[in-house]
Amino acid sequence: MQRHKRKVMTAGVLALVLAGALIFLFIGPPSAAACGAGACGWTGQSGGADFVPQRQTGGTGLAAKSALTREQAREIVTNHIHKLNPSLKVGKINDSGGFYEADVLSRDDEVIQVLGVDKYSGRLMTIN
Repeated sequence: MQRHKRKVMTAGVLALVLAGALIFLFIGPPSAAACGAGACGWTGQSGGADFVPQRQTGGTGLAAKSALTREQAREIVTNHIHKLNPSLKVGKINDSGGFYEADVLSRDDEVIQVLGVDKYSGRLMTIN
């Protein structure tokens, strides 16, 4: 009786593995690009440019770029937070050496986040 149960269990496991392999071969593996450009309503750029805003280059390296101005940093932060929550706004922007610190304000003008903007690459970073 014990031997019969073991054979049935082995046959069941093998059937599941075979079914999974057939599904994998005929349907294909899950695609990481299932929601690529244009699918699922996403029309942004590939490569994370929408997720991590940065300066667009004209084919030149970072050394050829001049530092961002406060107004350019404000524009980068404004575009980023309006994608996340249009009711947020940008407050005071402080010069902190190699980056700017921008206050993100709620409707009640309360600082809810401080974001840093690198002066040369334009990349955003969370300060607090």
